[in-house]
Amino acid sequence: MSYPQADPAAAVVVNELQIRRGKTTVLDGLDFTIGGGAITGLLGPSGSGKTTLMRAIVGVQHISAGSIQVLGHPAGSAALRSKTGHVSQSPSVYPDITVEDNVQYFGALHSMPRSRTDEAIDAVGLRPFAKRKTADLSGGQFSCVSLACALVSRPDVLILDEPTVGLDPVLRVELWEQFAAMAAAGTTLIIPSHVMEEASHCDSLLLLREGRLLAQLTPGKLRELGGTDDLELAFLRLIRSLPKETAA
Repeated sequence: MSYPQADPAAAVVVNELQIRRGKTTVLDGLDFTIGGGAITGLLGPSGSGKTTLMRAIVGVQHISAGSIQVLGHPAGSAALRSKTGHVSQSPSVYPDITVEDNVQYFGALHSMPRSRTDEAIDAVGLRPFAKRKTADLSGGQFSCVSLACALVSRPDVLILDEPTVGLDPVLRVELWEQFAAMAAAGTTLIIPSHVMEEASHCDSLLLLREGRLLAQLTPGKLRELGGTDDLELAFLRLIRSLPKETAA
C-alpha cells in the first residue's frame, strides 16, 4: 500500500496546554512539537492523561488554556477532517455489514476510489474475511476493521489508541511494518501503548505522569537515562527518579 508524501514540517504543536475537569487538572502545561513523517509513542501510567491528550489533538476535548495546532490549523478545524484519523479502542464500525462494505463506506466519505478499499483491507490482513460480516469476526479482527477504515482515507496524521491489543504476534509485527512504511512516506502516527517492546519501534516518545510531560526523547535516550537496554525497566526507573512536579 503506497502513501502520499506529506509536509515534513511540524505536524502537531502543543503550547502550554491545560485541561481541567471541575477542580481537577488533567493536563498541566504541556509543551511539545511532533514532526511530520514519524511515529510518536505516548507512554505513561494509567491516569497520566494519554487519552485526554489524544482527544485534544483530534479536537473533541475542551481545552482550558493553551493551544494545539495540527498541520497548521487549530485542532478540530473543519480543514482537518480529511487529513486526520483516529482509531479508538472501541471499534466504530457497523457489525451488520461486511468488512469490505465498512471500509468502502468510510472511503466513500473521503471520495476514495475502490482500489483504496482493497489496499486498506490487505494492509491489516483481512483479505480472507472481506466478505464476512464484522459481527462474525474475532475481537482482534474486529479491531482491524476499524484500522482499515482509518487507513482507507490515507490521513496525514493518524492517532491509534493501542492498535495491536488482542492481536496475534504475527499480525502485530506486520502492522508495525505497515506503520513504519506509512511514516517513511510522510504520515505522522501517534500511538499510545502499554507494551514497552512496541515503544522501540517509535521514533520519539512522550512520557506522561499525572498530567505533566516528563520528557520527549528517543527510545535510545530512554535506555541511556534508565541505564538499561530493557525499555520497561528504563521507563520505570526514569519516572520514579523524577519528582512528580517535574515537567519537560
